[in-house]
Amino acid sequence: MKELQMDKLLNIKTTGEQRGFMSSLHYHRYEPTPYSALELFFNEYILSNHDHIVDFGCGKGRLNFYLNHHFNTNVVGVEMNEIFYMEAIENKQSYLKKYRNRADRIQFSCVLAEEYEISPDENKFYFFNPFTVQILTSVIKNILISFEKYQREIDLILYYPSEDYIFYLEKQTPFELVYELNLPENNPNERFLIYRLNSYK
Repeated sequence: MKELQMDKLLNIKTTGEQRGFMSSLHYHRYEPTPYSALELFFNEYILSNHDHIVDFGCGKGRLNFYLNHHFNTNVVGVEMNEIFYMEAIENKQSYLKKYRNRADRIQFSCVLAEEYEISPDENKFYFFNPFTVQILTSVIKNILISFEKYQREIDLILYYPSEDYIFYLEKQTPFELVYELNLPENNPNERFLIYRLNSYK
C-alpha cells in the first residue's frame, strides 16, 4: 500500500474519498493524485526551492507536502471546501512535527479558485481537473493579469486533463504545450501535460 506508506513518511492523512456532494456543480469531487504518478512525473520534472507552486483544489494537501518534502519548495494549497481545508491544516501541523522549520513554505487558502489572488512570485500552477472549464477560464485570466504585471516563466501542470481544458488552453490562451508524460496505464487520460508561458523577449 504505497499510498499509506507515503502518508506515514510525511506524517499526514490524505487517503480516502470525498463523502457527500460538492456545493457547486462547477467544482469536482476530491481525489488526490496517486503517489505513484507524482513519483514518476517529478522524477522527470525537477523543481527548485525557488519555485512557488499553487495547487488548485488541493483537498487535504497531499501534493503540497510531497513537493515540500522532496524539493523544499514554496507551496500554496487553494481549497474551497472548509472541511478539506481544516484537514489540510491538521496535516500541516502533523507534517511540521516531523519536518520542522518549513512552516513558512507551506500555506493553505480557503477560497474559491477564481477569487484567489495570484502572487508575483508564483510560477507553477497544478490542476488535477478540480473544476469545470468555466472556472479554469477565470483562474487563467487571473494568472495572465499577474503575468502582465510581473513577467516570468509560468507553467501550468495538468494531471488527467480534460478535453475541455486542453481545447481552451490551446485555442484561447498564449500558453503552449511543452511537455507530456504518459503514465504506464491503459487509460490514455492518465498523463501529465505542461503548458508554458514565457516572459516577453
